Amino acid sequence: MSALTSEPAPAGRAPAVTEPPDPPAANKPRKKDNRTAFLMLAPALILLTTFVLVPLVYAWFVSFQRWSFYEPSVFVGLRNFRMVLADPTFRESIVRGLTFSAICVPVILVIAFCFANLVKTMGARMATVLKVSIYIPTVISGVIASIIFVLVYEYRQGLANYLLSFLGVADVPWLGSARTALYALTLPQIWLALGLASLIMLAGLLDIPESYYESAELEGANWFQRTVYITIPLLKNIILYLLVTTFVATIQQYELPLVMTDGGPTQSTLLPNLLIFQRFTSDLYPGYSIAAALLLFLVLGGLSAVIFRLINSEKAVDG
Repeated sequence: MSALTSEPAPAGRAPAVTEPPDPPAANKPRKKDNRTAFLMLAPALILLTTFVLVPLVYAWFVSFQRWSFYEPSVFVGLRNFRMVLADPTFRESIVRGLTFSAICVPVILVIAFCFANLVKTMGARMATVLKVSIYIPTVISGVIASIIFVLVYEYRQGLANYLLSFLGVADVPWLGSARTALYALTLPQIWLALGLASLIMLAGLLDIPESYYESAELEGANWFQRTVYITIPLLKNIILYLLVTTFVATIQQYELPLVMTDGGPTQSTLLPNLLIFQRFTSDLYPGYSIAAALLLFLVLGGLSAVIFRLINSEKAVDG
């Protein structure tokens, strides 16, 4: 019994009061389950702390130092950050990275959207073949993709100039000219990123109830109207997510320019991460490269936080 009970007592003595029983074991915190959960999370937490949190904290420490592998460090305050912000090469690399992203990201999103709509209309077997085909480039190393496209863009015997020769176009030095090199890098970047974006877009499309489209069809809505008023609004969070992740991945690209052009010709493909990599491997004092990496981290992290905050607020409104 959970209520307090009293037993009859002899005259002149207070009645004895029995204590309530302990709560059922099911209502107690399951300490054993909590310990199991922490043990399962421990490897990931150890790796995260060792390879992300500790290096990040140490990078902030080094960014305020005149630090070297061969000399004692000296505190210099914000000098490294001022050097980065005053460097025209860094500013130009940011503009170049934004240009590169402005070309790649919209093309990736548009093609992924069209591909996802195509797969949705296919039968099960054909849809599987298309999904596997579009995803294969995602698992290919960026170095291997770079070598493939170096051969494609070869000046005399490359596939690109061979195909253009049928149209009467003279050979184009795709990777040898400052006017075309950056644009030539956009094709392998789109090829590498398209698979994952397409499958995420397809998952979002399949999550939309078919009853919405059936109701719109009964009201006389055509394909364009159904896409504009049903598909795109319901895919808004997916599109925002892909916009952020694709932009961040694209502006941080360094494998393609490193292998294909090494930042040339005349620094026309020197993207921010490649500049940071080159400065880190060549400077005696890596404070500049670490400060540049942290500035890029702050900008991209702030942008991502704003976009994801918008996504979360939209989900809250949607209920």
